[in-house]
Amino acid sequence: MPGMTGSSTPLLGGVSRRLGLAAAGLDSLAPRSIRDWIEGVRGGRLDPAETAAATTFVFRMWVVALFLKALGSGWDVAWHFRFIRDDFAPPHNINLIGDGIAIALVLFHWYTRLAVDRLALRLMAGGASLFVLSAPVDVINHRINGLDITSWSITHFGLYVGTGIMMAGVIRAFTLHSAGRSDRTFLLGAYWFFFLENVWFPNQHQEYGVEEIASWDRGHPYAEQSLLDFAANQIGRPVDRVSLVAFSLPVPAWVYPLWIVAAAGFTLMVARRSVGLRWTATVLGLAYLAWRCVLFPLFVVTGFPTSAVPFVVVAAGIAVDLVSRVRLPWLAEAAAGAVLVTLLVYGGLFLQSEVLVAPPVSYWSAPVAAVVLFVLWAGVRRGASLLEGAPLRASSPSSQKAT
Repeated sequence: MPGMTGSSTPLLGGVSRRLGLAAAGLDSLAPRSIRDWIEGVRGGRLDPAETAAATTFVFRMWVVALFLKALGSGWDVAWHFRFIRDDFAPPHNINLIGDGIAIALVLFHWYTRLAVDRLALRLMAGGASLFVLSAPVDVINHRINGLDITSWSITHFGLYVGTGIMMAGVIRAFTLHSAGRSDRTFLLGAYWFFFLENVWFPNQHQEYGVEEIASWDRGHPYAEQSLLDFAANQIGRPVDRVSLVAFSLPVPAWVYPLWIVAAAGFTLMVARRSVGLRWTATVLGLAYLAWRCVLFPLFVVTGFPTSAVPFVVVAAGIAVDLVSRVRLPWLAEAAAGAVLVTLLVYGGLFLQSEVLVAPPVSYWSAPVAAVVLFVLWAGVRRGASLLEGAPLRASSPSSQKAT
């Protein structure tokens, strides 16, 4: 009706201005206006100021999408240690909203080619595709195999690997278009924070699992009886401590520390080179620790399981920053970094297990973790040095480029 259209246009225009889209040339959020604007972006009809505003809006929306994904995944692990799996549980719904925004952004980048190069677009599209394909496969897997609570299953692996690849595309795209931006450090740091959260995600299984077992030993398990019954039936046992341990800690004790050293340590190293500030890795570690410390009391007051908070992530960040600040040849830097990160992580886990609580750790895996991190670190340093055309020595923090 004409009256409804006329009354809605000012409202939609007001929303557009509050979102900052008016500066990007989109004066209304009416469907036809959005369609015309997208075609204008695709056709290059925006002026430089409007293009810059559109780019800012898109990269800020990425923060919103990734925040919702992180919030949903953080709640999801706690949820599954209390209730039987539900496809449309609240954490899944929050994650789904974030996923929807992220997929819409990938489609926008793909259609308009705004603020991306070929590699960034391929990473975004490839990661999003892997995630989208893994989601229904995961649902089918649960229908066939039951609980499958572990974060380390193949179908779950596809979800967070796909998310990581997509995030790598976002980071590359933003890096290519962040020169001179006042919010460069904040946004780039935010993307790397969400990347670290995604990398750490599977390890949360052990962090919640060890507390689930402790709750059983106290006589008040976090898991509801229906979940305890389901988990016990899957392995043909009565509900007892053995069946609880089977779903709480189903992976070997070497997985947790090795993943921290190799995956999280490597992420922190690349993030430091990408952002280029001296204490980038330490700040990211502190940010992730703060995130977990905020979620912890929220779960306590709402009756959800608590977890072993990974204080050791800060130790890994400090190790990366200390080694990166010393001017060493690429091979020596990789060796020193692998050794120091491994020592601080395994030592920190031992200390945490004595003072607070930590997942089980197989300390014999420390040399293996160090070797894996050394190979990854050396590969990045060698490759970056060759691409930059510089001598194979560490560059100063102010001159570091994204890798």
